[in-house]
Amino acid sequence: MGRTDTPQDRGCLVGIIFFILGLGTLLPWNFFMTALPYFQGRLNTTEWSNGTVVVHKEYYFNNWMTLLSQLPLLLFTLLNSFLYQRISEMVRIAGSLVFILLLFLLTAVLVKVPMEKDRFFSVTMATIWFINSFGAVLQGSLFGLVGLLPQKYSAIFMSGQGLAGTFAAVAMLLAIASNDTDSEAPALGYFITPCVGTLVTLFSYLFLPRLEFAEFYLDRSGKYEAGTTDELLKDLVRMNVFFYVSSLQIWVMAFCVTFVFTVTLSVFPAVTADVKTAFPEKWERYFISVCCFLIFNINDWIGRTITTLFQWPSKESRLFPILVVSRVVFMPLLMLCNVQPRSFLPVYFPHDAAFTTIMALFSVSSGYFVCLSMSYAPQMVEPKDAETAGALMTFFLALGLSIGAALSFPLRAIV
Repeated sequence: MGRTDTPQDRGCLVGIIFFILGLGTLLPWNFFMTALPYFQGRLNTTEWSNGTVVVHKEYYFNNWMTLLSQLPLLLFTLLNSFLYQRISEMVRIAGSLVFILLLFLLTAVLVKVPMEKDRFFSVTMATIWFINSFGAVLQGSLFGLVGLLPQKYSAIFMSGQGLAGTFAAVAMLLAIASNDTDSEAPALGYFITPCVGTLVTLFSYLFLPRLEFAEFYLDRSGKYEAGTTDELLKDLVRMNVFFYVSSLQIWVMAFCVTFVFTVTLSVFPAVTADVKTAFPEKWERYFISVCCFLIFNINDWIGRTITTLFQWPSKESRLFPILVVSRVVFMPLLMLCNVQPRSFLPVYFPHDAAFTTIMALFSVSSGYFVCLSMSYAPQMVEPKDAETAGALMTFFLALGLSIGAALSFPLRAIV
């Protein structure tokens, strides 16, 4: 007869590990996004000829980085539903972390390698594509895994994801504040940091099966995965996975997570990173790192963390999707801040305080509603289907990111 008593999470070690795993999944995206000043410094330079400006090539790095990070996330999140039946969880998660580590090491090495701008742009975009491809497999696998545990662990996992951005923003501030005479040294240290973070994430994952509490919940997934591959393939052929999409509750949560990220990625960072301070002589060097990235990531993390204390509205409430849709107001509000250069829209909120306040509300609502959506979805299916529901929600999360990234091009153009 199987075991009926549930072990305890001693020292909250499983919670800590899933917090670290959440942190590790979004470190790649956040370290590239927060490093915009470094990339723009290497790309958007003015060329001179006989003392006059002849070329100022605009690479639109913000937009392309956002798009080429979210498209592979969408593609490989979809492919992950096939991969989880053919490739073991250990290979998917540990293998993805190893490749992400190698790609970040490449990025760190390129800091010291002189390179023609077009080639540097191409190599960087290819690196972003592949890092986010492996990141999608990693994130989808971990969302499926955490869906097997009690609900609070989903919130803990997403809280860790929220802190990844804050971690990256603080690292960039330290790099900017460095007075090192070698301008490359801070950038090199900045990109070495996620390498260490990825290693810690990998070791944390490898330690997870040794914990009794994790083994109790996750071992069932391993046996199911190992023993019923043929049955899973037949289910896939019959498209049974879409049973979850046809459920009204899952549709609501899928819509909510898609809409939240569509709004968020449509203006952040493609629009918000171009906002200029009203006091350029005082702190222009730090303005975007603090008021755009640090403010966003701290409040996004706060929003995700709040869901571990209380969850409102409930998953059955009709108010929940209404509040999610109401976030669309942040798109025009941020576009009417002091975004420069601009062509069409006026500036209604020129002051730094206005931009910072809008960013704080924008980000805390993003983190809160995303975390609620992702936490609620696995509760709406049978326990044995929680992993599939978690993986399916990850697809809609990626869909929202991709739609938002695509929208960022026209929205930035009409500012």
